[in-house]
Amino acid sequence: MRRGIAATALVATLSLAATACGGDSDSGESGEKKGSGELSGTVTFWDTSNEAEKAFFKKTAEGFEKEHPKVDVKYVSVPFGEASNKFKNAAGGGSGAPDVMRTEVAWVADFANLGYLAPLDDTAAVDNKDDYLDQAWGSTQFEGKTYGVPQVIDTLALFYNKDLLKKAGVEVPESVEDIKNSTKKFQGEDVTPFYMRGDDAYWFLPFLYGEGGDMVDAEAKKITVDDGAGAKAFETIQDLVDSKAATTDTTDGWENMQKSFKDGKVAMMLNGPWAIEDTLAGKEFKGNEDNLGVAPVPAGSEAQGAPQGGHNLSVYAGSKNLDASYEFAKYMSSAEVQKATTEELSLLPTRTSVYDEQTVKDNKMVQFFKPAVDKAVERPWIAEGNSLFEPIRVQLADVLTGKTEPEAAADKIGEEYAKLLKDGDWK
Repeated sequence: MRRGIAATALVATLSLAATACGGDSDSGESGEKKGSGELSGTVTFWDTSNEAEKAFFKKTAEGFEKEHPKVDVKYVSVPFGEASNKFKNAAGGGSGAPDVMRTEVAWVADFANLGYLAPLDDTAAVDNKDDYLDQAWGSTQFEGKTYGVPQVIDTLALFYNKDLLKKAGVEVPESVEDIKNSTKKFQGEDVTPFYMRGDDAYWFLPFLYGEGGDMVDAEAKKITVDDGAGAKAFETIQDLVDSKAATTDTTDGWENMQKSFKDGKVAMMLNGPWAIEDTLAGKEFKGNEDNLGVAPVPAGSEAQGAPQGGHNLSVYAGSKNLDASYEFAKYMSSAEVQKATTEELSLLPTRTSVYDEQTVKDNKMVQFFKPAVDKAVERPWIAEGNSLFEPIRVQLADVLTGKTEPEAAADKIGEEYAKLLKDGDWK
């Protein structure tokens, strides 16, 4: 796994290639050149990457200024959990919204439906769109228009501590049942087999898919979470915790999960490429990177699957500097930047050409996660898609704390979805 490349060195490299990423054209709102002028003004960029990633993306974003000296890039790190509402409040109020934002794939249709994003078709932002992975490009589309350019793509997988599994005499589990059956073996090592994140609905999806279910059938405009698979998924999660095969937390799951895994208190967790850098900084893996194993998410009783995730770069419709914003989005999603991102952070590119680069081919996490991404379950790219997670989060916490039974939880989610998708008005 290649890493440790200084972000400052990467920026220097990228600036040499920036003519391919942005050029010296002065783009109008349509993305066409206007005379011999050059880009100028300010581009405010909201980055939603995590603590382990943001220093790299800050340096990379500022590298745009080297190619366009009259453009001032104002980098703002926005906590991921706050970003969606913060952007909606700013855009809806007509003040404080960024020019460009790193948007989670489920946010694009939501923001576009509200009129907050600028269409990018026929602008400078869209460069060689045929180079993007089909599933990544799909998340940028809403009602026949493009509202983002793909930056990274990801999915969930099983992270495991090789040393702990070896000491306990446990094989890498292929199913949830395998995890449960390993509990007694880990007890001798004072280790809990699995961390079940109980505060984020995204981590519920592999269990839902594993029982043959999904949140909705967007094509048929049908709610499916309450068809039986949802209740079974909740039962499975509840059983993992009750049997001591898993520990959980319903309030600060990310921090507790990462600390437990990095400190060797739990042997396995579900996570994605975005967690690699932070995980390798833990005492169980620092200086011993090969101790981190990655495998497909464990199967349920009916199937095996993980959700498609990732991030795009979207431009605010109310931006006062669309010309530079389009070029900045193009630069940040360029092949050169994506190659550097993989080398530094092991995040997966969205451009097919980048997978031909030797440093990307040699990256161990790419070698695993790319096939996993290819098989990932595509989420519903509908305007309401971003709102489908909160009802699950609420019921997930209630099930894990014993306030609600699994079947009642699935039924309640179905009721909430019916309100969100009333009268079949799916956008």
